[in-house]
Amino acid sequence: MTQQDISTTLIHHPYKPPEGFDASAPGVHKASTVFFDSVKALREREWKDKSGYTYGLHGTPTTFTLEERIATLEGGAHCVLAPSGLAAISLVDMSFLQQGDELLLPDNVYGPNRAFAEGELLAWGISHRFYDPMDPADLAGMISDKTRLVWLEVPGSVSLEYPDLPALTAVIRDANSRRAKGSRQVLGALDNTWGAGLAFNGFELGADIVMQALTKYPSGGADVLMGSVVTRDPGLHRQILLTHMRLGLGVGANDAELVLRGLASIKTRYAAQDATTRALALWMQQQAPVVKVFHPALEGSPGHAFWQRDAQGAACLFSVVFDESYGQSEVDAFCDRLSLFRLGWSWAGPVSLCAPYAMSRMRTRPWAHAGHLVRFAIGLESVDDLKADLSQALDAMGAPR
Repeated sequence: MTQQDISTTLIHHPYKPPEGFDASAPGVHKASTVFFDSVKALREREWKDKSGYTYGLHGTPTTFTLEERIATLEGGAHCVLAPSGLAAISLVDMSFLQQGDELLLPDNVYGPNRAFAEGELLAWGISHRFYDPMDPADLAGMISDKTRLVWLEVPGSVSLEYPDLPALTAVIRDANSRRAKGSRQVLGALDNTWGAGLAFNGFELGADIVMQALTKYPSGGADVLMGSVVTRDPGLHRQILLTHMRLGLGVGANDAELVLRGLASIKTRYAAQDATTRALALWMQQQAPVVKVFHPALEGSPGHAFWQRDAQGAACLFSVVFDESYGQSEVDAFCDRLSLFRLGWSWAGPVSLCAPYAMSRMRTRPWAHAGHLVRFAIGLESVDDLKADLSQALDAMGAPR
Protein backbone atom coordinates (compact mmCIF):
# COMPACT_ATOMS: atom_id res chain seq x y z
CA MET A 1 0.00 0.00 0.00
CA THR A 2 1.26 3.47 -0.86
CA GLN A 3 2.48 5.34 2.17
CA GLN A 4 -0.11 7.92 3.28
CA ASP A 5 0.54 11.57 3.82
CA ILE A 6 0.96 12.40 7.51
CA SER A 7 -2.25 14.47 7.52
CA THR A 8 -4.27 11.47 6.31
CA THR A 9 -2.58 9.14 8.79
CA LEU A 10 -3.33 11.45 11.70
CA ILE A 11 -6.99 11.78 10.74
CA HIS A 12 -7.46 8.01 10.16
CA HIS A 13 -5.03 6.74 12.80
CA PRO A 14 -5.78 3.11 13.70
CA TYR A 15 -5.03 3.32 17.42
CA LYS A 16 -7.97 2.92 19.80
CA PRO A 17 -7.53 3.14 23.57
CA PRO A 18 -8.37 0.00 25.55
CA GLU A 19 -11.86 -0.55 26.92
CA GLY A 20 -12.60 -0.41 30.64
CA PHE A 21 -11.59 3.10 31.66
CA ASP A 22 -13.79 4.31 34.51
CA ALA A 23 -13.80 7.46 36.66
CA SER A 24 -16.20 9.58 38.69
CA ALA A 25 -16.59 12.15 35.90
CA PRO A 26 -18.51 10.95 32.81
CA GLY A 27 -16.66 11.22 29.52
CA VAL A 28 -17.15 14.30 27.36
CA HIS A 29 -18.14 13.30 23.83
CA LYS A 30 -18.18 16.01 21.17
CA ALA A 31 -19.62 15.38 17.74
CA SER A 32 -21.68 16.69 14.90
CA THR A 33 -20.93 13.74 12.59
CA VAL A 34 -21.39 10.26 14.04
CA PHE A 35 -19.85 7.28 12.19
CA PHE A 36 -21.77 4.17 11.07
CA ASP A 37 -20.25 0.77 10.30
CA SER A 38 -22.55 0.10 7.33
CA VAL A 39 -25.29 1.58 5.18
CA LYS A 40 -27.72 -0.76 6.96
CA ALA A 41 -26.75 0.76 10.32
CA LEU A 42 -27.00 4.28 8.90
CA ARG A 43 -30.57 3.59 7.77
CA GLU A 44 -31.78 1.67 10.81
CA ARG A 45 -30.11 3.21 13.86
CA GLU A 46 -32.52 4.95 16.26
CA TRP A 47 -31.78 7.87 18.58
CA LYS A 48 -35.23 8.62 20.01
CA ASP A 49 -35.05 5.82 22.58
CA LYS A 50 -31.34 6.36 23.34
CA SER A 51 -30.46 2.99 21.80
CA GLY A 52 -27.97 4.52 19.36
CA TYR A 53 -26.33 7.65 18.00
CA THR A 54 -27.09 9.24 14.64
CA TYR A 55 -26.01 12.90 14.80
CA GLY A 56 -24.50 15.05 17.52
CA LEU A 57 -27.61 17.26 17.74
CA HIS A 58 -29.70 14.21 18.67
CA GLY A 59 -27.48 13.07 21.51
CA THR A 60 -24.10 11.78 22.58
CA PRO A 61 -23.14 9.63 25.58
CA THR A 62 -22.58 12.87 27.53
CA THR A 63 -25.99 14.42 26.87
CA PHE A 64 -27.84 11.11 27.23
CA THR A 65 -26.20 10.69 30.65
CA LEU A 66 -27.23 14.17 31.75
CA GLU A 67 -30.79 13.66 30.54
CA GLU A 68 -31.12 10.44 32.52
CA ARG A 69 -29.81 12.08 35.70
CA ILE A 70 -32.11 15.10 35.37
CA ALA A 71 -35.10 12.80 34.82
CA THR A 72 -34.17 11.01 38.04
CA LEU A 73 -33.73 14.31 39.90
CA GLU A 74 -37.24 15.43 38.89
CA GLY A 75 -38.83 12.02 39.55
CA GLY A 76 -39.69 11.62 35.87
CA ALA A 77 -38.97 9.10 33.14
CA HIS A 78 -37.90 11.12 30.08
CA CYS A 79 -35.86 14.30 29.62
CA VAL A 80 -34.77 16.56 26.80
CA LEU A 81 -32.20 19.32 27.14
CA ALA A 82 -32.48 22.85 25.75
CA PRO A 83 -29.94 25.67 25.40
CA SER A 84 -31.52 27.71 28.26
CA GLY A 85 -34.41 27.72 30.69
CA LEU A 86 -36.34 30.04 28.41
CA ALA A 87 -35.67 27.74 25.44
CA ALA A 88 -37.16 24.90 27.51
CA ILE A 89 -40.28 26.99 28.22
CA SER A 90 -40.64 27.90 24.54
CA LEU A 91 -40.15 24.24 23.58
CA VAL A 92 -43.10 23.22 25.75
CA ASP A 93 -45.29 25.95 24.26
CA MET A 94 -44.40 25.06 20.68
CA SER A 95 -44.84 21.33 21.28
CA PHE A 96 -48.45 21.57 22.43
CA LEU A 97 -50.01 24.85 21.27
CA GLN A 98 -51.63 25.41 17.89
CA GLN A 99 -53.32 28.37 16.24
CA GLY A 100 -56.62 29.01 18.02
CA ASP A 101 -55.47 27.50 21.33
CA GLU A 102 -55.36 29.37 24.61
CA LEU A 103 -52.54 29.46 27.17
CA LEU A 104 -53.15 30.30 30.84
CA LEU A 105 -50.32 31.83 32.87
CA PRO A 106 -50.08 32.74 36.56
CA ASP A 107 -50.00 36.49 37.01
CA ASN A 108 -46.65 36.18 38.81
CA VAL A 109 -45.10 34.13 35.99
CA TYR A 110 -41.42 34.41 35.01
CA GLY A 111 -41.15 37.56 32.91
CA PRO A 112 -39.70 36.05 29.70
CA ASN A 113 -42.43 33.36 29.74
CA ARG A 114 -44.98 36.20 29.75
CA ALA A 115 -43.09 38.00 26.98
CA PHE A 116 -43.06 34.91 24.74
CA ALA A 117 -46.84 34.62 25.13
CA GLU A 118 -47.37 38.32 24.44
CA GLY A 119 -45.00 38.29 21.47
CA GLU A 120 -44.48 35.19 19.33
CA LEU A 121 -47.44 33.11 20.55
CA LEU A 122 -49.92 35.93 20.08
CA ALA A 123 -48.54 36.57 16.58
CA TRP A 124 -49.08 32.89 15.77
CA GLY A 125 -52.74 33.06 16.75
CA ILE A 126 -52.39 31.59 20.25
CA SER A 127 -54.17 33.63 22.91
CA HIS A 128 -53.38 33.85 26.60
CA ARG A 129 -54.83 35.04 29.88
CA PHE A 130 -53.45 35.47 33.38
CA TYR A 131 -54.98 33.77 36.43
CA ASP A 132 -54.52 34.41 40.13
CA PRO A 133 -52.19 31.58 41.26
CA MET A 134 -53.33 31.97 44.87
CA ASP A 135 -56.97 31.30 43.94
CA PRO A 136 -57.67 27.89 42.32
CA ALA A 137 -61.26 29.00 41.73
CA ASP A 138 -59.97 31.79 39.49
CA LEU A 139 -58.11 29.23 37.37
CA ALA A 140 -61.20 27.00 37.28
CA GLY A 141 -63.31 29.88 35.97
CA MET A 142 -60.83 30.62 33.17
CA ILE A 143 -60.35 27.17 31.64
CA SER A 144 -62.35 27.05 28.42
CA ASP A 145 -62.72 24.69 25.47
CA LYS A 146 -59.82 26.55 23.85
CA THR A 147 -57.45 26.07 26.79
CA ARG A 148 -54.66 23.64 26.00
CA LEU A 149 -51.81 24.50 28.38
CA VAL A 150 -51.58 25.94 31.90
CA TRP A 151 -48.23 27.10 33.24
CA LEU A 152 -47.65 26.64 36.96
CA GLU A 153 -44.86 28.33 38.89
CA VAL A 154 -43.84 27.52 42.47
CA PRO A 155 -43.27 30.00 43.97
CA GLY A 156 -44.14 33.04 41.85
CA SER A 157 -41.39 34.98 40.15
CA VAL A 158 -39.73 37.71 42.24
CA SER A 159 -42.57 38.12 44.78
CA LEU A 160 -42.40 34.42 45.75
CA GLU A 161 -46.06 33.74 46.57
CA TYR A 162 -46.35 29.98 47.18
CA PRO A 163 -49.52 28.54 45.57
CA ASP A 164 -51.56 25.47 46.45
CA LEU A 165 -50.08 23.38 43.65
CA PRO A 166 -52.18 20.24 44.30
CA ALA A 167 -55.35 22.35 44.18
CA LEU A 168 -54.30 23.97 40.88
CA THR A 169 -53.48 20.64 39.25
CA ALA A 170 -56.77 19.22 40.57
CA VAL A 171 -58.57 22.02 38.71
CA ILE A 172 -56.85 20.91 35.49
CA ARG A 173 -57.75 17.25 36.05
CA ASP A 174 -61.35 18.19 36.77
CA ALA A 175 -61.55 20.23 33.55
CA ASN A 176 -60.18 17.26 31.59
CA SER A 177 -62.72 14.89 33.14
CA ARG A 178 -65.52 16.98 31.65
CA ARG A 179 -64.07 17.07 28.15
CA ALA A 180 -65.51 14.86 25.43
CA LYS A 181 -63.77 11.55 24.90
CA GLY A 182 -60.98 11.91 22.36
CA SER A 183 -60.74 15.70 22.67
CA ARG A 184 -57.42 17.41 23.37
CA GLN A 185 -56.64 17.56 27.06
CA VAL A 186 -55.39 20.50 29.12
CA LEU A 187 -51.78 20.02 30.21
CA GLY A 188 -50.19 21.43 33.36
CA ALA A 189 -46.55 22.48 32.89
CA LEU A 190 -44.58 23.35 36.02
CA ASP A 191 -41.57 25.67 36.15
CA ASN A 192 -39.65 23.88 38.91
CA THR A 193 -36.45 25.94 38.79
CA TRP A 194 -36.90 27.12 42.41
CA GLY A 195 -37.63 23.61 43.71
CA ALA A 196 -34.77 22.16 41.63
CA GLY A 197 -36.22 18.65 41.98
CA LEU A 198 -35.28 18.75 45.67
CA ALA A 199 -37.93 20.77 47.53
CA PHE A 200 -40.81 18.67 46.18
CA ASN A 201 -41.71 16.28 43.36
CA GLY A 202 -43.73 18.14 40.75
CA PHE A 203 -45.24 14.99 39.25
CA GLU A 204 -46.47 13.74 42.61
CA LEU A 205 -48.22 17.11 43.08
CA GLY A 206 -50.02 16.72 39.76
CA ALA A 207 -47.93 18.31 36.98
CA ASP A 208 -47.82 16.66 33.54
CA ILE A 209 -44.59 18.34 32.47
CA VAL A 210 -41.77 19.65 34.67
CA MET A 211 -39.36 22.20 33.29
CA GLN A 212 -36.24 23.53 35.00
CA ALA A 213 -33.55 26.08 34.20
CA LEU A 214 -30.41 24.02 34.71
CA THR A 215 -28.64 27.38 34.58
CA LYS A 216 -29.51 27.71 38.27
CA TYR A 217 -29.04 24.95 40.86
CA PRO A 218 -27.97 21.97 38.72
CA SER A 219 -25.07 24.02 37.34
CA GLY A 220 -24.38 26.04 40.48
CA GLY A 221 -21.46 27.91 38.96
CA ALA A 222 -23.22 30.84 37.22
CA ASP A 223 -21.34 29.88 34.06
CA VAL A 224 -23.75 27.66 32.07
CA LEU A 225 -27.02 28.29 30.24
CA MET A 226 -29.25 25.21 29.89
CA GLY A 227 -32.79 24.00 30.45
CA SER A 228 -34.63 20.69 30.72
CA VAL A 229 -38.12 19.34 30.08
CA VAL A 230 -39.08 16.16 31.94
CA THR A 231 -42.16 13.97 31.55
CA ARG A 232 -43.44 10.63 32.77
CA ASP A 233 -45.79 10.02 29.85
CA PRO A 234 -44.04 8.55 26.75
CA GLY A 235 -46.56 10.16 24.39
CA LEU A 236 -45.89 13.65 25.75
CA HIS A 237 -42.16 12.98 25.64
CA ARG A 238 -42.26 11.92 22.00
CA GLN A 239 -44.17 15.06 21.01
CA ILE A 240 -41.62 17.23 22.83
CA LEU A 241 -38.72 15.26 21.38
CA LEU A 242 -39.92 15.65 17.78
CA THR A 243 -40.47 19.40 18.19
CA HIS A 244 -37.04 19.62 19.81
CA MET A 245 -35.51 17.87 16.78
CA ARG A 246 -37.34 20.04 14.24
CA LEU A 247 -36.24 23.21 16.02
CA GLY A 248 -32.63 22.02 16.00
CA LEU A 249 -32.13 22.58 19.71
CA GLY A 250 -28.89 21.26 21.16
CA VAL A 251 -26.46 21.79 24.02
CA GLY A 252 -22.67 21.76 23.97
CA ALA A 253 -20.78 18.82 25.42
CA ASN A 254 -18.66 21.04 27.66
CA ASP A 255 -21.77 22.68 29.08
CA ALA A 256 -23.30 19.26 29.73
CA GLU A 257 -20.06 18.28 31.48
CA LEU A 258 -20.32 21.27 33.82
CA VAL A 259 -23.94 20.50 34.75
CA LEU A 260 -23.04 16.85 35.39
CA ARG A 261 -20.28 18.05 37.70
CA GLY A 262 -22.67 20.43 39.48
CA LEU A 263 -25.23 17.69 40.13
CA ALA A 264 -22.84 15.95 42.52
CA SER A 265 -23.12 18.81 45.01
CA ILE A 266 -26.62 20.13 44.29
CA LYS A 267 -28.25 18.81 47.47
CA THR A 268 -25.47 20.18 49.69
CA ARG A 269 -25.51 23.59 48.01
CA TYR A 270 -29.29 23.82 48.08
CA ALA A 271 -29.36 23.15 51.83
CA ALA A 272 -26.52 25.57 52.58
CA GLN A 273 -28.01 28.43 50.58
CA ASP A 274 -31.44 27.70 52.03
CA ALA A 275 -30.10 28.03 55.59
CA THR A 276 -28.29 31.31 54.91
CA THR A 277 -31.30 32.74 53.05
CA ARG A 278 -33.70 31.99 55.90
CA ALA A 279 -31.36 33.59 58.42
CA LEU A 280 -31.03 36.76 56.37
CA ALA A 281 -34.74 36.93 55.54
CA LEU A 282 -35.63 36.69 59.25
CA TRP A 283 -33.08 39.37 60.08
CA MET A 284 -34.36 41.69 57.36
CA GLN A 285 -37.86 41.45 58.85
CA GLN A 286 -36.51 43.30 61.89
CA GLN A 287 -34.94 46.20 59.99
CA ALA A 288 -36.74 49.55 60.17
CA PRO A 289 -36.65 50.42 56.43
CA VAL A 290 -38.29 47.09 55.51
CA VAL A 291 -42.08 46.68 55.66
CA LYS A 292 -42.45 43.25 54.02
CA VAL A 293 -40.28 40.19 53.38
CA PHE A 294 -41.35 37.55 50.88
CA HIS A 295 -39.96 34.08 51.55
CA PRO A 296 -42.16 30.95 51.56
CA ALA A 297 -40.66 29.59 54.79
CA LEU A 298 -41.54 32.75 56.76
CA GLU A 299 -44.84 32.96 58.59
CA GLY A 300 -46.95 35.67 56.99
CA SER A 301 -45.42 35.25 53.55
CA PRO A 302 -48.18 34.46 51.00
CA GLY A 303 -48.74 30.70 50.78
CA HIS A 304 -46.53 29.83 53.75
CA ALA A 305 -48.98 27.10 54.84
CA PHE A 306 -48.81 25.44 51.39
CA TRP A 307 -45.00 25.52 51.48
CA GLN A 308 -45.08 24.00 54.97
CA ARG A 309 -47.37 21.20 53.76
CA ASP A 310 -45.76 20.39 50.40
CA ALA A 311 -42.06 21.29 50.49
CA GLN A 312 -38.97 19.97 52.23
CA GLY A 313 -36.77 22.98 51.63
CA ALA A 314 -36.54 26.44 50.15
CA ALA A 315 -34.19 28.01 47.64
CA CYS A 316 -31.83 30.97 47.87
CA LEU A 317 -34.29 33.79 47.12
CA PHE A 318 -36.11 36.37 49.18
CA SER A 319 -37.54 39.78 48.37
CA VAL A 320 -38.15 42.84 50.51
CA VAL A 321 -40.45 45.82 50.16
CA PHE A 322 -39.09 49.06 51.57
CA ASP A 323 -41.15 51.64 53.41
CA GLU A 324 -42.93 53.82 50.85
CA SER A 325 -41.16 56.93 52.21
CA TYR A 326 -38.06 55.77 50.32
CA GLY A 327 -38.11 56.77 46.67
CA GLN A 328 -36.75 54.70 43.80
CA SER A 329 -33.48 56.64 43.78
CA GLU A 330 -32.92 55.85 47.47
CA VAL A 331 -33.63 52.16 46.96
CA ASP A 332 -31.31 52.11 43.95
CA ALA A 333 -28.62 53.80 46.07
CA PHE A 334 -29.06 51.08 48.71
CA CYS A 335 -28.36 48.44 46.05
CA ASP A 336 -25.34 50.38 44.77
CA ARG A 337 -23.85 50.57 48.30
CA LEU A 338 -23.73 46.80 48.66
CA SER A 339 -20.30 45.32 47.97
CA LEU A 340 -20.64 41.54 48.49
CA PHE A 341 -24.06 41.53 46.83
CA ARG A 342 -23.45 42.14 43.15
CA LEU A 343 -26.01 43.59 40.76
CA GLY A 344 -27.08 40.97 38.27
CA TRP A 345 -29.74 38.58 37.03
CA SER A 346 -30.11 34.87 37.66
CA TRP A 347 -29.40 33.08 40.96
CA ALA A 348 -28.15 29.87 42.66
CA GLY A 349 -24.51 30.65 41.88
CA PRO A 350 -21.74 31.16 44.46
CA VAL A 351 -22.01 34.98 44.48
CA SER A 352 -24.92 36.77 46.17
CA LEU A 353 -26.96 39.09 43.96
CA CYS A 354 -29.56 41.81 44.29
CA ALA A 355 -31.80 43.69 41.87
CA PRO A 356 -34.66 46.21 42.22
CA TYR A 357 -37.91 45.45 40.41
CA ALA A 358 -40.78 47.66 39.25
CA MET A 359 -43.58 45.30 40.26
CA SER A 360 -46.45 47.35 38.79
CA ARG A 361 -45.00 46.68 35.33
CA MET A 362 -44.78 42.93 35.93
CA ARG A 363 -48.40 42.18 36.84
CA THR A 364 -51.74 42.52 35.10
CA ARG A 365 -53.48 42.78 38.49
CA PRO A 366 -52.75 45.68 40.87
CA TRP A 367 -49.60 45.27 43.00
CA ALA A 368 -50.74 45.57 46.61
CA HIS A 369 -47.61 47.13 48.13
CA ALA A 370 -46.73 50.79 47.84
CA GLY A 371 -42.99 50.52 48.53
CA HIS A 372 -40.23 49.51 46.14
CA LEU A 373 -39.13 45.85 45.97
CA VAL A 374 -35.61 44.39 45.88
CA ARG A 375 -34.92 40.72 45.29
CA PHE A 376 -31.91 39.02 46.87
CA ALA A 377 -30.28 35.81 45.65
CA ILE A 378 -28.01 34.33 48.29
CA GLY A 379 -24.74 32.70 47.31
CA LEU A 380 -22.23 30.70 49.31
CA GLU A 381 -20.62 33.49 51.32
CA SER A 382 -20.65 33.65 55.12
CA VAL A 383 -24.00 34.68 56.58
CA ASP A 384 -22.27 37.12 58.95
CA ASP A 385 -20.39 38.84 56.12
CA LEU A 386 -23.58 39.18 54.08
CA LYS A 387 -25.45 40.56 57.10
CA ALA A 388 -22.71 43.13 57.65
CA ASP A 389 -22.93 44.22 54.02
CA LEU A 390 -26.71 44.63 54.25
CA SER A 391 -26.39 46.45 57.56
CA GLN A 392 -24.04 49.15 56.27
CA ALA A 393 -26.28 49.79 53.25
CA LEU A 394 -29.41 49.96 55.43
CA ASP A 395 -27.72 52.34 57.88
CA ALA A 396 -26.97 54.73 55.05
CA MET A 397 -30.68 54.88 54.17
CA GLY A 398 -31.59 56.33 57.57
CA ALA A 399 -34.89 55.83 59.40
CA PRO A 400 -38.18 55.87 57.48
CA ARG A 401 -39.64 59.36 57.25
